[in-house]
Amino acid sequence: MEPKNVWESYSASQLKELEVFSKDYRDFLDNGKTERECVNVIVNMAEKSGYVELEERLKKNKPLKKGEKIYCVNMNKAIMLFNIGSEPLEKGMNLLGAHIDSPRMDIKGNPLYEDSSIAYLDTHYYGGVKKYQWVATPLSIHGVVVKKDGTTIEMAVGEEDDDPVFFVSDLLIHLAGEQMEKKASKVIEGEALDIIVGNKPLVVKGAKKDEAKASKDPVKQAVLKILKDDYDMDEEDFLSAELEVVPAGKAREAGFDRSMILAYGQDDRVCAFSSLYAMLQVKDVKRTSCCILVDKEEIGSVGATGMTSNYFENVIAEMFNLNGNYSDLLVRRCLANSTMLSSDVNAAYDPSYPSAFEKKNTSFMGSGMVFSKFTGSRGKSGSNDANAEFIAFLRKILDDAKVIYQFAELGRVDVGGGGTIAYIMAKYGMNVIDAGVAVLNMHAPYEATSKADVYETMRGYVAFLNSEGM
Repeated sequence: MEPKNVWESYSASQLKELEVFSKDYRDFLDNGKTERECVNVIVNMAEKSGYVELEERLKKNKPLKKGEKIYCVNMNKAIMLFNIGSEPLEKGMNLLGAHIDSPRMDIKGNPLYEDSSIAYLDTHYYGGVKKYQWVATPLSIHGVVVKKDGTTIEMAVGEEDDDPVFFVSDLLIHLAGEQMEKKASKVIEGEALDIIVGNKPLVVKGAKKDEAKASKDPVKQAVLKILKDDYDMDEEDFLSAELEVVPAGKAREAGFDRSMILAYGQDDRVCAFSSLYAMLQVKDVKRTSCCILVDKEEIGSVGATGMTSNYFENVIAEMFNLNGNYSDLLVRRCLANSTMLSSDVNAAYDPSYPSAFEKKNTSFMGSGMVFSKFTGSRGKSGSNDANAEFIAFLRKILDDAKVIYQFAELGRVDVGGGGTIAYIMAKYGMNVIDAGVAVLNMHAPYEATSKADVYETMRGYVAFLNSEGM
């Protein structure tokens, strides 16, 4: 089966709608470079669309009615949205699930030091990265610092035109003979990914001429003074901070034809935004629709804000309790009767590296929404492996909605693979399949997608949320 070119199928009105959607998506990427920032943006969008926080509904203690829209936030780093359908909840939901964390560098708890008149912040990379891609490129710092009195300081430095940026140094080519002999995984070591944050020493006003500089680590002291003056932050406050180092700069249109988007964090914010956008488009539904946007997927979906936590189940239990019919059995029935698109990306075929792909079973940029029957690695290890009946059901829905889609595996059989949250949700007994967008440069500081694929994936999510179940 030859892949289709989505662009050839669009009318003038669809192309106009696509560009509006694409602009909204780029704005989302620019304003949501961390999980917390994503959640803030999503809450604002949801509330403008009539969604109410679950805590407010719990205070009313009244049954949920058809058409009600609720959301709940988990520790400011994950969020779920529900559009209540006309069918009883125990008959199942239509679920979209994506993750809003992305590979990056996290600043350590005791990070600030000075060496040879250069101040550094020590980092620990997060998720699967090629470490050499993160050197000699402008970086920004995003996150929160929580002081002992509970005060929260938000930080985003490096995004505005007049902001400073940060960087990891690299060895000049003239002296890099030994470095160039190393394996790519060893060219830059993890402990070498420390960002440079200063070079100017602190000058102590009023001191004698020979004591004008701070006595110890004057550059570090200068950085600490800036942090104190600008953020009321002391060195010890790094201990209770969540600061992420990400590429500086905005999402950009790519190509002379502006057909693509080049930006940080598209794995998996491209599917998160498409899922969210679809969720906000859907009105009256028969089956309750749900959009789950979680954290920690890049490190195994662990922790309280990852998909392996019990938060999702707890919220479903609260919803049954609001309706006055909570029981463990009904919660289990609801989950088992649900169907889900695990909204995650696939590796787009790259003609520059053909040996990594099996061309008949790969995804192509510009060929629409991507379904992956399974992910995992090599012998399908860690895979969900969706049922044929569920796939047939989805094909009918998408064909009726004239959504263009493709099926793909994640590279050649013995080359490797990747994981998603699909296998976690499948443990409830529900039908799950991975469905998302083809991405070039996946896990690099700047990833590339086709506008048409992002738009088509959103359309596919809308069709799925509107479906009435198998």
